[in-house]
Amino acid sequence: MIAQPSCASPTMSSPKLKEVSVRLPKDYGRPDEPWHHYFTIDLIWTTLGYTVFHPFVSWVVCLCLRAQYTPYGAPEMRIAVAWAMAMSMIGIFNIFSDRIAFGRPREIDLAEEVIVITGGVDGLGGLLAETYGMRNANVAVLDTKKVGDEEAEDKGVLYYECDISDPKQVEAAAAEILEDLGPPTILINNAGISRPKSILDSTAEEVEQTFRTNTLSHFTTLRTFLPHMIKERRGTIVTVASVLGHLGAANLASYTASKAALIALHQSLRAELAQNPDAEEIKTILVTPGQMGTEMFAGLKTPSNFLAPVVTPAELAKDILRVIERGESGEIAVPLYAKYAPVMNVLPVGVQAIVRRLSGVDKAIAGSGLVGKTTSEKK
Repeated sequence: MIAQPSCASPTMSSPKLKEVSVRLPKDYGRPDEPWHHYFTIDLIWTTLGYTVFHPFVSWVVCLCLRAQYTPYGAPEMRIAVAWAMAMSMIGIFNIFSDRIAFGRPREIDLAEEVIVITGGVDGLGGLLAETYGMRNANVAVLDTKKVGDEEAEDKGVLYYECDISDPKQVEAAAAEILEDLGPPTILINNAGISRPKSILDSTAEEVEQTFRTNTLSHFTTLRTFLPHMIKERRGTIVTVASVLGHLGAANLASYTASKAALIALHQSLRAELAQNPDAEEIKTILVTPGQMGTEMFAGLKTPSNFLAPVVTPAELAKDILRVIERGESGEIAVPLYAKYAPVMNVLPVGVQAIVRRLSGVDKAIAGSGLVGKTTSEKK
């Protein structure tokens, strides 16, 4: 009788598993925080949104009261029904409001999309690129930092060494992307630099470079990639700005001005796309985050962790991915105060001055020691 080799037999050669290097996220020297550090107004607001302010939960309360044989005429029953109806009406209003403003969502199939991310080696852009790469999406990154072929293959991302402030380099990279992956359908304009200096200390060259990278590059990428989206009759454009574009801040004039220009550019882009019948399926997303826990503003302390917590790249990336993959247009503003920052501009000037003093927004950069340092999200 001939003995058959078992599965564990050493004579059978097993395929060699590919080793994949894993890099832990950077913490930029931030120590572990106690539990109460994560107790913020954003956490409270999110919890309320899934409980007290949720229409479904509100109606469940009404059903629970009826299960206890609470009469319809009882005060608590009337209050519960009125609250549930109010939450339902607000929810319906928001659905219609979004539909009127942004139209119907488009269908997203990552296998059919070509994603271009500027500044996608580190920070928020790097996290987005690696996430899509792990999901076998077609991802192209434009960045000044060179990435090795082996590292790029491990991440499943194509990297193109490109200075997005130079239109010729962007056009050359676009031609390669078109040949390698096909027509781009998702553009995430993420790259940016910051030069914390007072207006008087800033040189003309520094201000120009900030605007070329933070603002003019968006015009370049739109002129380069938007025609392909219009031809394909589908697409998504993500504009990463900043809440400081609404507020401004001392020692950040060039940065905040360049981000304010992006907010206006986004609104103009939406208006132009609305007039083009071939752009009905092209969605736009404006991202205006507060302080992010990236290297750009490492060392900057938030005035109140409860009211103005630092946003991690993972939190912001999750929101961006969610809106993109729903095929929707929209605005992403985190943390909570960033959503209501534009209200500052309609408050009486005296109230604005008091809020700015209490928030410490104009003293934060000088107090953190960042003045004179150049930081970048496109390295």
